[in-house]
Amino acid sequence: MSTATWVRNELEQHHVAFDEMHHREAFTAQAVAQREHISGHHVAKVVIVMADGRPVELVLPASRRVLLGRVKDILGAKEVRLATEEEMAQRFSDCERGAIPPLRHWDGVEVIMDATLQTAGIILFQAGTHCDAVRLQFDDWFRLVNPRVEWFSVLANEQPASAEDFWEPGGDF
Repeated sequence: MSTATWVRNELEQHHVAFDEMHHREAFTAQAVAQREHISGHHVAKVVIVMADGRPVELVLPASRRVLLGRVKDILGAKEVRLATEEEMAQRFSDCERGAIPPLRHWDGVEVIMDATLQTAGIILFQAGTHCDAVRLQFDDWFRLVNPRVEWFSVLANEQPASAEDFWEPGGDF
């Protein structure tokens, strides 16, 4: 496998310097961090939620988990839930399931970054497959994606204030 062509094209078209990384299959962002020998704080993962029926792309460090209650408050939504496999497959047909890069994929979909991802150095993210990743400067990624910045996560090993706020289907959200 190799980096999805559209990911490479997007970065090259915007003159973003990046390195392609290749590793054994990794099905969670934290596993990508381990395969690439980098802290999970510097690996960006994508969680897609449906907020009142519309998709929203959340980007956060692999070392953290989404607080759905907080996302609901941020968006002023009545309902926020994780997107189903089918909903993601419809929108991300050019990516392996669970290997969505944190880029703008389609018009009208808000991208929200957890403030804890901000760093002065590099970040790494899956490049559309479970065996490929892209490494680049955080500032370059931020300029390219221009996400909304909010606080909506806790450390993976931290307990949230309430059970409804937390989602842990496979332990990677």
